[in-house]
Amino acid sequence: MTKQRFTTIADVMADLQEKASQRNKPIESWKPPEKLGADEYECNICNDTEFIIHKNDQGQDVARFCECKERKAWKRRFKQSMIPDEFQKASFENYKCEEEVQQQMMSLTKQYLNEFSIETGEDGLKKKVIPSQNFGLIASFGEQRLKEMPVGERAEMKWKHNNFGIGKTHLQVALAKQLLKKGFQVLIVSDAVFIDDLMQAKRAGDEGEQLNRLLGPALEADVLIWDDIGKSKWTEARETMYYRIINERYRKQMPIVFNSNEDRGTLADKIGYAAASRLIGQCSDEQYRFLLDAEGQDWRLKRSV
Repeated sequence: MTKQRFTTIADVMADLQEKASQRNKPIESWKPPEKLGADEYECNICNDTEFIIHKNDQGQDVARFCECKERKAWKRRFKQSMIPDEFQKASFENYKCEEEVQQQMMSLTKQYLNEFSIETGEDGLKKKVIPSQNFGLIASFGEQRLKEMPVGERAEMKWKHNNFGIGKTHLQVALAKQLLKKGFQVLIVSDAVFIDDLMQAKRAGDEGEQLNRLLGPALEADVLIWDDIGKSKWTEARETMYYRIINERYRKQMPIVFNSNEDRGTLADKIGYAAASRLIGQCSDEQYRFLLDAEGQDWRLKRSV
């Protein structure tokens, strides 16, 4: 390609102008984005700012919260709660109480829910009333105990003392949704995944940054719902992690709602005796006992027949 030569400054300027014109052609039709129309906001009252400006009696501009604020706050809490996908639709209304154990679990769960409330003080500020008791649904004959039996005896014992598929997680997710609607911060964790993530974060070599990021919500949530606690395989390091979380919430008198396919003895073997003492012991006080040894028919297997 022959390099173009210019003889005057005017030739140079003309060439530059032509090149600039060519570069601008693809974007000649571009227009700046328009502002969202009123029908494109989730809330047309406040345009998604969550507050409304109005004039007081003195004619001054003041702000008040929009009615959409609590609804959006509930959506944020729901998103942050980590509700498992398979239980997104779980509720008290669609929980089937076809056996006595299911009726007992439902009754105890609703009784526990009644321990929570939001009170408004004389100063107009809202205050969360949170029980210090834990709430647990556990096995009467644990999975670990079942595995230690002779192979030929396991099926009969599981049939007699089945704890799987009776609706423990369903009920506790339904409980979580009601608490979220009331305004409480709830975190749901699945034991095997949660503990594995914590142990990997502990080995990350980043001076505890990842570990603290995972532990923070579990230690600070108003309510920690621990699904299938004791499922993770025992190691000394994992026992220490269980104790760290349970003891910290015990010290702060912050509740843990949990379910397990282990019984009181095997759960202690899996998470450590000190942690189990605090977890289970905190289920009762002088007035209430929020711990149920539950067993019944496996409804997952029944649906597959």
